[in-house]
Amino acid sequence: MRAVAFHGVLGALALTAAAVAPAGSAPATRDPSPARAAAPAAAHTAADARGVRAAARAARTRGITWGACPAAGGEPVPDRCGTVRVPLDYAEPHGEQLSLTVSRNRATGEGRHQGPLLYNPGGPGGNGLRFPLYGTRLGGVWKHLQRSYDLVGYAPRGVGPSAPVSCADPADFGAGPDRSPRRPSAADERALRERAAAYARGCARSQGDRLEHFTTADNARDLDVLRAALGAPKLNYLGVSYGTYLGSVYATLFPGHVRRLVLDSVVNPDPRRIWYRANLDQNAAFERRWHDWKRWVARHHSTYGLGATPARVQRAFDAARDGVDRDRRGADRRVGSRELVTAFFDVVYTDQAWAEHAAALAEYRRGDRARLLALVAPEKGTSAATARENGNAAYNAVECADAPWPRDWRRWDRDNDASAADSPMNTWENLRMNLPCAYWPTRPSRPVDVGAAPGALPPVLLLAASRDGATPYDGALETRRRLPGSSLVTERGAGSHGVAGGPNACVNRHLEAYLLHGRTPARGTECAPHAAPRADYGAPLGGGAG
Repeated sequence: MRAVAFHGVLGALALTAAAVAPAGSAPATRDPSPARAAAPAAAHTAADARGVRAAARAARTRGITWGACPAAGGEPVPDRCGTVRVPLDYAEPHGEQLSLTVSRNRATGEGRHQGPLLYNPGGPGGNGLRFPLYGTRLGGVWKHLQRSYDLVGYAPRGVGPSAPVSCADPADFGAGPDRSPRRPSAADERALRERAAAYARGCARSQGDRLEHFTTADNARDLDVLRAALGAPKLNYLGVSYGTYLGSVYATLFPGHVRRLVLDSVVNPDPRRIWYRANLDQNAAFERRWHDWKRWVARHHSTYGLGATPARVQRAFDAARDGVDRDRRGADRRVGSRELVTAFFDVVYTDQAWAEHAAALAEYRRGDRARLLALVAPEKGTSAATARENGNAAYNAVECADAPWPRDWRRWDRDNDASAADSPMNTWENLRMNLPCAYWPTRPSRPVDVGAAPGALPPVLLLAASRDGATPYDGALETRRRLPGSSLVTERGAGSHGVAGGPNACVNRHLEAYLLHGRTPARGTECAPHAAPRADYGAPLGGGAG
């Protein structure tokens, strides 16, 4: 499930879009390199439970040696960074160890200190190391929270500096240009299957049996070790998108270790939907939010000239989609329809992107390609390519290991054809992102059956926008049902993904009341939507796409 959290000036904090899997050999007429069939493994065994207790004890004794954070090319970095050791396999806690990188900015207030607030931005594959900067860089609710909490971020196992996984050569991965056909042909589908199988083989060559140990349950066990290393008797946690599923699994496995738990833009934790069905559900919600953007652009036809109806706006987008595939000269050489489509996914994740993307499309339609190409071209440089490839590998490492996936292409083809009939914008790119799981080389796990007995957890706060395209609203309702005592705050009629700390003052008041004072609202509380974005060309984008 592709998911992104946007937070103002710090930009996207999780995996933004599917990247390009490396090409395999010539297309085959049958499924290439079928994955090893095996019964799913238990998500949390008695041996795992013993292992996490042992690792937490050791981490509490060692603590974290804090030092300066590595430079980030002139960008601000958190005040302090350190590492925490966790077992690769919790059933063998004294075996191979992974080193997770952690960042922290201390609480600033002189009042009651409530300990560390740990953050996960989603993905899977999102890197939360910049979270401690929220208080100083974004201000608002984050500044208020930092008066009482140490803001703590971390890179989960397999992500960034935390034992990164890799499945392909970053220089060849997602460099563009690439095509995203509106109606894939039989040859396109054969190529998709070959590329997915080649990517899975690359993961197997690079990671071997380590791939079995990147599940959400492993990430939840890591959270408990991080809690212990930070010296916190109980966990304060804010998870966005996939981070909500991680938080739900943590609450299930370690209910007695939860102090404050905020789940923002909530994944449906029903084991029957992890992850194959969840991605099909996402396609439909994505299409609905994509239509919201088109309808907004149509209302502002006098500004953008892209058409006075959503259908006309769609035609303008499709014309650009075909155009970038035809013309790949000069600044166009790194941009194809796939780069265009995945860049425009931004409008589904946040309405902060609506005006900028509409303006870029309008200028392209009028013959000026520069703004659109600057917006959609992949970021250049070795570090950017490495981050793209690592994010994609970490995403697949978790989702493919978390649960069984269909192994028969005919099932994928049938289900995604049906999805694309009503929800074409996201379906084929979502398929491309997830298809390596059909060929994954290791035994899948059995998803954790999220839930808690009444009274086992303290109050939990859920936040959701009713028209969220990345995590459909049903996920918040299902999570509220499974975690007794949880309260849901809904931004009704809005659809931005990741509402904590955003432009809705009502949502932020409930977030502060909960984290600072432990107060939850009525079980179902609604906030009016934040103001719609202004139709504005804004400042031209800087630079070019060359």
